[in-house]
Amino acid sequence: MKTTLPCATAALLLLPGGAACAADAGAPPAADSSYQIGVLLGNQLEHNGLAPKVRLEDLVRGLKQGLAGHEQTNAERDSTLHFMRNTLEVLAESNKSAARDFLARNAREPGVQSMPSGLQYKVLAEGDPSGKPPSPTDQVTVRYRASLLDGREFDRSEAHDRPAIFRVNSVLKAWQEAFQNMKRGARWQLFVPPELAYGVNTPPGVPPGSLLVYELELLKIEPAPPVDPSLLRRVPAAPGKP
Repeated sequence: MKTTLPCATAALLLLPGGAACAADAGAPPAADSSYQIGVLLGNQLEHNGLAPKVRLEDLVRGLKQGLAGHEQTNAERDSTLHFMRNTLEVLAESNKSAARDFLARNAREPGVQSMPSGLQYKVLAEGDPSGKPPSPTDQVTVRYRASLLDGREFDRSEAHDRPAIFRVNSVLKAWQEAFQNMKRGARWQLFVPPELAYGVNTPPGVPPGSLLVYELELLKIEPAPPVDPSLLRRVPAAPGKP
């Protein structure tokens, strides 16, 4: 479920969630790579609340100087990172405040129930009355729709051509908690506080600190397939240890 930030953008902005880039390096270049890098950078600036705070002409001037080999001093770099992180934190706190206000109101809505963790849910379909919830190590097949507090959809299982299949203990805390109480065929609407979702380190399309709303349908429960021992890698020992 959790999406990794694009490598080029993460490297340029040095923000949480972008510290380590994986295997983008082997991907073939797009038809207009320079333009696409600019789009990624612009999207990331908007995502982290920086777009209203930067002057485009100065941003372009700094980009040109950086490409020409100009390097920041340590003080300039520290000041820049402090500004970026502070802007991200301000945006996240604003979204968290909106989430708290919504949850306080939503808790009084008909049919909405609350769990001790703060997760709220509404049962849309009960599911198999004789069934049992999955265990943390079971594999489940689910259909889902994900949206923000304002109703904007940012993901759904149909966008990936088929229902999602995964081990219960490998997903968001909110999903794990919900599954412990759902039976096959159940359909719930979840209202997920930021701390049970992505917190500040959100994927593209999800502002930091956002409350998320999911419609989650549990289609199938089965034991997870055994792991092929040949696929396991031995972790190298630390220097000086066996």
